[in-house]
Amino acid sequence: MSKLAIEWLAVFEEIYQTRNVSRAAEQLGIAQATASIALAKLRAHYGDKLFTRTTDGMQPTTFAEDIRPSLKKVLDLLEQTQGARVNFDPARSARVFRVCMTDIRQMVMLPGLVNHLKRVAPQVRIEASLISPGSARAMEEGRLELAIGYMPQLDAGFLQRTLLDEDFVCMVAATHPRIGRRLGLKAFLAEGQILVSMSGTGPSIVEKTLAEQRLRPNAALRVSSFLGVARIVAQTELFVVVPRSLGQAFSDREDVRLLASPIAFPPYSVRLYWHERVHGDPGNAWLRQLIAGLFSRERRPPRG
Repeated sequence: MSKLAIEWLAVFEEIYQTRNVSRAAEQLGIAQATASIALAKLRAHYGDKLFTRTTDGMQPTTFAEDIRPSLKKVLDLLEQTQGARVNFDPARSARVFRVCMTDIRQMVMLPGLVNHLKRVAPQVRIEASLISPGSARAMEEGRLELAIGYMPQLDAGFLQRTLLDEDFVCMVAATHPRIGRRLGLKAFLAEGQILVSMSGTGPSIVEKTLAEQRLRPNAALRVSSFLGVARIVAQTELFVVVPRSLGQAFSDREDVRLLASPIAFPPYSVRLYWHERVHGDPGNAWLRQLIAGLFSRERRPPRG
């Protein structure tokens, strides 16, 4: 049996995490051909395919599942005994960061993040996905590196940083025939309203608060995402309660106005989440600091 190279173990672990040879190579900062050669040598060393190509990516064989805990332990021990970590150079890195967000954060934050990366880290790439019930598990396993939004259900092993406290405003068409510069409670309940149902994120606070106060709005339309509400509001007489930062982003593109809500919806915190397994990673730490610097802010008053 040939000697086992440490570099091969790193390739094995990244393929196991990503289920993709190309992505594993990107994460390690090596050429795809180098990763493929390492996998071939591992297969020859163990006399097993280790990973088989499927429609769901490179799936580990039973033998690979059996040896993975031991190989992972070796890599963890090596990391613990490193005298110093390699510095992360954003200007030269071609790393791909996998980040999950709510759809609100994708609309509000992604454009600014992408534009900033173009200036300071032109080769760094972001793979963005929506927060889902499986996001926490993916972060534990290393398939996701950061999450941005509202995830109150996370267990031990996760760290977080508050980016901003988000409150709510009402968004109406700029030419609404009955709603002027102020929206009273009577009009709030009588006018047609769009309700956005997104369980587990901040906007669900709206319906919860209305129910607690036994208020029954005129729910003329119910949708499952904020993606199209600005256009609907701009072209109808409906209004919607939205997180402030989203309303401000919409008001820059659509003919809508933001008004203070007559109901005091409790604010919620938008947080940056990561698992303790990546806490000491220089690249992850750099991206966390960058995001915090770009998007941490105080609440601002609505524009009338």
